[in-house]
This record gives sequence, structure tokens and C-alpha cells, in this order.
Amino acid sequence: MSAVNDTKFTSAVFLLTGIPGQEDIQNVWISLPFCLTYGISVVGNSIILFIIKTDPSLHEPMYIFLSMLAITDLGLSIATMPTILGIYLFNSREISFDACFSQLFFIHSFQCIESSMLLLMAFDRFIAIRDPLRYASILTLPKIAKMGLVCVLRGVAVMLPLTILLKQFRYCRVNVLSHSYCMHQEVMKMACSDIRVNNIYGLFTKILTMGLDSLLIFLSYVMILNTVLSIASNAECLRALNTCVSHLCAVLIFYTPDIFLSVIYRFGKSSSPVLQVLMGYISLLLPPLLNPIVYCVKNKHLRARIIRMFIK
Repeated sequence: MSAVNDTKFTSAVFLLTGIPGQEDIQNVWISLPFCLTYGISVVGNSIILFIIKTDPSLHEPMYIFLSMLAITDLGLSIATMPTILGIYLFNSREISFDACFSQLFFIHSFQCIESSMLLLMAFDRFIAIRDPLRYASILTLPKIAKMGLVCVLRGVAVMLPLTILLKQFRYCRVNVLSHSYCMHQEVMKMACSDIRVNNIYGLFTKILTMGLDSLLIFLSYVMILNTVLSIASNAECLRALNTCVSHLCAVLIFYTPDIFLSVIYRFGKSSSPVLQVLMGYISLLLPPLLNPIVYCVKNKHLRARIIRMFIK
């Protein structure tokens, strides 16, 4: 049974949808992987924050940036959790306009902030490899705090106009969204008003945020490789590159699903709705889930601290 028949439509709400074609089995069995994913994400990122806060030896730029990434991942998980679990656990499909606009604002803002954090972490790796003796003096705590604040302000400044514009539109169609959370691209298509400004501004901000960030990350690694290849010792070269593996994994985990999703939205009009929904889940749920796992596995200091914490 479709979401339209399941839920009484009113002009003051959007209707969320789970996995297309699986409405009859959207119950506790489908909710289990989502509950597990959210549980691991929240616990994993919280453990990283706790360890970095309580261990003075980890109060270094790299770990401070990692804690900022963990906070962003927690925010992204919390922004999507209520509606996704609401659908699969309680079959709660209605979401008010204001709640929907708030959710999409936080989702896209946290995605923009995470992209900025990955760029800062690339800059951190470049400084650590290029100028290790001045590393701590260049990336001081006040400078890191200012950079983090700029990232947050950029995410808010980019998404606030889009959200305000969405609130001005008239919505006179059957407002059934194809995901279990609100996204700007989808909500925008539900409007009966002229959406050209939102469409152009949305593409423009995507290019100037995630597009620019990914380009700068790529250039950072070009310079890192150039620096590493100038190192005479192979052992030192490999040691330097090994410090970048966790960050490279985080970059691939974040950008790869988002690129595929953007291509599907803009060019894959005939693609399967199930594919679009699954890619949407992957782009939002995978980074908060895998980032703490990747960093805990690859970073021996975090791994040792976690082992000591649980053994005690």
C-alpha cells in the first residue's frame, strides 16, 4: 500500500516514504539494521570524543580535528534519526512543513560542515608532513577553533537562504517525498512556484562548497605526494603516507556516495527509485558509521586507549 493511501494527506504536511515496493514489510525487521547503524554511529563517535577529551596526550591538532569530525557526524546522525526510525518502527509518515524545513537545513548544513572538516584535516596532514617542526606552532588551539567556527558559519550561511526560499513557496501538489527524510532537491520539486532561483543557487552552492572542498583536498594530496617523494628514506616515506590513510578513507566514504547520488538526481531520471533511496541512505548513514571505525582501526593511539578503557 502506498504512502498516499496509508496516510491522510493534508496541505500542512509532507508524507515520507521508506523503501519503494517494500511498504508491506516495513516493520521491526527492516528497522533492525537502521537501529544498529545509529547505535554504532552514536557510540563510536561518542567514544572518540570521550577518549580525546580525557587523554591529554591526544590534545594535538590531528585529534582535535578528529573530534570536530565526530561532533559533525553525531549531528548528521541525530538530524536523520527521528524520521527514519519513526517510519520503520512506528509507521509515522507525516512531517510538518516547519519540521521538514528544519530537518533539511540541519542535514545539508552538517554535510557542508563535514566537507569543510575533511578539508581542514587534509590541510593538517599537509602541514604535519611538509613542516613537522613548526606543526604545533602553526596549528594552535585558537587557530583551530577559528577554523572550526568558519566551517560552521559557512554551512549555516549556505543553507539558510535555501531554507528561507523553500518556506516562501506554495505547495499545492500531493506532497509525497520518496525518502524517509527531507532533502532540498525533493522538497523543491513539490513546489508549485517558480523554483529556478533555488535550482541555480542550489547547484552554485554545491559547486562552491563540496566541489571546491574536494578540489582543494585533491590539491593538498598532490602537494603531500610531492613532499613525500622528496624524502630520501623509503621507510620515512611510507610512514608519512600511512598517517594519511585514515583521512583518505574518510574522504572516499563521504564524497563517493554523494557524487553518485548527485549524478543520479541530475542525469539518472530513469534510474530505479530503490537505487536512489539506497544511495541516499548510504550517503547519510555511512560516514558517521565508518569514520570512527576507520580511525580506531588505523590509529594505534586511539586503538590502545579504547582497549585500555574496556579492559579496565
